[in-house]
Amino acid sequence: MTLEMVAKLAGVSPSTVSRILNGTAVVSDAKRQAVVEATKTLGFVPNPLARGLAGGRTFSIGVVTQAIDSPFYGAALRGIEDELDPAGYSPLFMSAHWDPAAEARCLEVLHARRVDGIVVLMPRLSDAALQACARALPVVVTGRELRAEQLFSLKFDNFMGALRATEHLLALGHTRIAFIAGDEEHPDASERMRGYRAALEAAGITFDPQLVVPGKYHEISGLEAVNHLLTEKRSFTAIFAANDQMAAGAALGLFQHGLRVPQDVSLVGFDDLPTSVYATPPLSTIHQPAYELGRLAAASILQMIAGTEPTAELPPPELLVRGSSAQVRP
Repeated sequence: MTLEMVAKLAGVSPSTVSRILNGTAVVSDAKRQAVVEATKTLGFVPNPLARGLAGGRTFSIGVVTQAIDSPFYGAALRGIEDELDPAGYSPLFMSAHWDPAAEARCLEVLHARRVDGIVVLMPRLSDAALQACARALPVVVTGRELRAEQLFSLKFDNFMGALRATEHLLALGHTRIAFIAGDEEHPDASERMRGYRAALEAAGITFDPQLVVPGKYHEISGLEAVNHLLTEKRSFTAIFAANDQMAAGAALGLFQHGLRVPQDVSLVGFDDLPTSVYATPPLSTIHQPAYELGRLAAASILQMIAGTEPTAELPPPELLVRGSSAQVRP
């Protein structure tokens, strides 16, 4: 199969096919989709070696994630793959496990492999370290507001998401709202805490530190947080967990203590993982578009490689009300 055959089936010129496949074309979505469908129909596979020799590129993108086995990051990585594949680029995934030193090593390895650009999901490295990396090649980071030459960032509004989650529980009449906080090593944890506190303050409710339990963004920490709250005999009618995984652990802890969701305790999470709609009852949560985050990060790095300034923005937080939250019982 040749480039010319793809062009004929898609109804475009061979040069347009080439530019779409190497990520440098500025064309309509319809024309881009026509080329993608033509390559799939014909089974056309670009020769990355020949393309690299011609353009001085490797057609590979380095991706530094924090936890490759995380359901949230897994969705983001799928978005990256789906965006890079039609453009003929391949991702090289590395996991840093929230360790800045490991992140730095990942960047060194990927740079040594001559990737054409790097995406870093929720970095813990300093701004200066990321800016230094961007002096060598294009870099996209998520979870941080940062601008520099050859560097673009995407940030979700964690503060507003937490604010809306807490406001939802307040609107249902809950005033004793426990908060299972996120891992302090995560950049978004403090923003979600700030949103929780801001909602309470706006409602005239005094912040009670005894209702805040630190978590690690894993299910077990949600379970342990509920056990702690109940063992310490804290009074609460609702729980806001800083992510859906901890909300799942919290739901199990409540069940083990004979408490029903939402009849006895309302429960709200954060992220809207695919499994949350299948919880019993389905989990009320804040939708954070993990797949879209990955897709937009990949699209942005391709634009930077093509010499175009990215303009991507993540959508605002969306509250999804399901069966786990209800009016407080008198």
